[in-house]
Amino acid sequence: MKQPKLSFWQIWNVSFGFFGVQIGFALQNANMSRVFSDLGANLYSLSFMWLLAPLMGVIIQPIVGASSDRTWTRLGRRSPFILGGALTAGVAMILMPQAPVFVSFIMPMLFGLIMLAVMDAAFNVAFQPFRALVSDMVPGEQRNQGYSIQSLLINMGAIIGSILPFVLTNVLLLSNEAELGEVAETVAWSFYLGAFIMIASVVWTVVKTKEYAPAEYRQYKGLAEEPAEVEKKSLTEKAQGMWQLMTSMPKTMKQLAFVQFFSWFPMFLMWVYILAAITQTSWGIDPNWFNADYIKSVEAVPAEISAAKGAAGDWLGILYAMMYIAAALFSMVMGKMANTFGRKFTYAVGLLAGAIGFLSMGLFTQAEIVEVNLLIAQVEIPAGALGLLVPMIGVGIAWAAIIAMPYSILAGALPADKTGVYMGIFNFTVAGPQIVCGIIAGPILLYLFDNNAIGMMWLAGASLVLGAISVCFVNDSKEAENTESKKAGANSAENSPA
Repeated sequence: MKQPKLSFWQIWNVSFGFFGVQIGFALQNANMSRVFSDLGANLYSLSFMWLLAPLMGVIIQPIVGASSDRTWTRLGRRSPFILGGALTAGVAMILMPQAPVFVSFIMPMLFGLIMLAVMDAAFNVAFQPFRALVSDMVPGEQRNQGYSIQSLLINMGAIIGSILPFVLTNVLLLSNEAELGEVAETVAWSFYLGAFIMIASVVWTVVKTKEYAPAEYRQYKGLAEEPAEVEKKSLTEKAQGMWQLMTSMPKTMKQLAFVQFFSWFPMFLMWVYILAAITQTSWGIDPNWFNADYIKSVEAVPAEISAAKGAAGDWLGILYAMMYIAAALFSMVMGKMANTFGRKFTYAVGLLAGAIGFLSMGLFTQAEIVEVNLLIAQVEIPAGALGLLVPMIGVGIAWAAIIAMPYSILAGALPADKTGVYMGIFNFTVAGPQIVCGIIAGPILLYLFDNNAIGMMWLAGASLVLGAISVCFVNDSKEAENTESKKAGANSAENSPA
């Protein structure tokens, strides 16, 4: 039985929850280092705290992916996970800025860490089934349209989530400064608003999307009436099976794993340290003001220091918004570029653009104050901070390549009957580099760069250069086939009679 086509608005409704979930992700990525610093974390310890995010992804995603495949309820197959994840994440987003309130029961820093773990785990619970929901509900001939709408909503959510603190400071005039052990008012209200929007958008998708009943779903997907019983295996047998898959994985997948390491390592560095990097370089703030012990040793933090740190935190949201806009624009031409010049070339160029962006960030140290009109608000910031918009374009181009190109290359190299399991294994190449980075980044920052966080941006740039070089050694079977076909066609044309 042919799966019915959906209208534009039906496809929109299926994906609309992505908008809210991505707002939550963007708020987390742009503000958690700021929150932890305000609660008393030193730069050295930040990367260890951020380890919770990739660890939650490694643990939660495979469990939720497998569980949602086997779940059928009155709400549907994926909706219980999406709704449950969004509600849990929303509660964590509301509670997290309230960490100082619970000081009589638990250390604010520890409470913030627990809320980060709950929040990230809940995001993963919602996000993975969301992707599967689009695949379930949208027929094959509309799949490109479905994922295009999904991509649009994800980018819109990322941009809005990133700029929320800036808007609250410069439009609604809330305070962006925080005493040690507190969370800035603009950050707190950004999380409250983000939680409301996320829950509302997810509820909209759940209410407006009626998932197919089991029998109906199997008919549309051409599956057997009743799924075959899965043979129960012992833990040892499962481990042996996984080891066999790992050792027999396609060569292309192994090669891409190296590229993934050098791609996701710098992204983690950016999320953890870019706030400190731009505050120290463009605003000229001494690294000591990111040291909780030093701050406690002085009578009071000078007003200009608090103001600069608050302004830098808000401006970082604008920089992230520029990154996501650049990623969205590059995504529009990336497919055509890959078809014309090849996927490896496109992938490498994207990574090199990001490398140039990271490596050039230390150049933007101009302290003179300039007035900038952003339509929604007019602000005065250092000229160097304004200039940082340029390198973030390069980082956005790299981001677009990182989240698309490796999967495009990998898809053509996997056996059809093992695509799902290998894609699951490949997800570890996203979390693995972040975990490694979380363990070693703090000591590198302290002992190699003396807490000057711009050095971590240089390290990120160097890593992306290595990633671009690694792409050259990847075997793209589909690209090779196309090249051979073109050569064969040319030879045929040359040898044909005039």
